[in-house]
Amino acid sequence: MTIEERKSLSNTVIQNLVLENREKLSISGVLDVLSFDDQVVIVETDLGLLNVKGENLKINKLSIDTSEVVIEGDISSMAYSDKDIDKKGASLLGKIFK
Repeated sequence: MTIEERKSLSNTVIQNLVLENREKLSISGVLDVLSFDDQVVIVETDLGLLNVKGENLKINKLSIDTSEVVIEGDISSMAYSDKDIDKKGASLLGKIFK
């Protein structure tokens, strides 16, 4: 996804990430949770894949109907990657350990 495509998409898609004290992350605009464990949560959004890393991560709220996810734990990083990477056949583990 190019920068221009992302800008035009961001005009129609609203996504909020609210991080409280690096312990509670509320995400809106979620399509699906692709993978999770106590160190990495991978969330599919309209704006790309969101990788959340940390320790003792737990999904406390998951509602695909309202497109919301709440993750709690010791959150150390959040990073987006393009959804197109998934379609090219890159492995999920390859994306996690980039």
